Amino acid sequence: MPVRYRCRHCETEIGTLPFDADETIKKMHLFEIGEIDDYIEKDEHGDTTVHCICEHCEDSLRQFPDYYALKNWLQ
Repeated sequence: MPVRYRCRHCETEIGTLPFDADETIKKMHLFEIGEIDDYIEKDEHGDTTVHCICEHCEDSLRQFPDYYALKNWLQ
């Protein structure tokens, strides 16, 4: 199953790995205990989605750091 990278703020699809790489992703990204469930989601079809941040949202958060305090800052 492919692995999709999606922005956790705006839901934009950033990219896709066309092969099953679940274990590679867990080794490639440094996660604290319990963080994997916050960033990696597996649906009922077996598809894996990695929630990260796109360049646009990263730039917005850099310009307006107060947005970090908001649960949903995109309208």
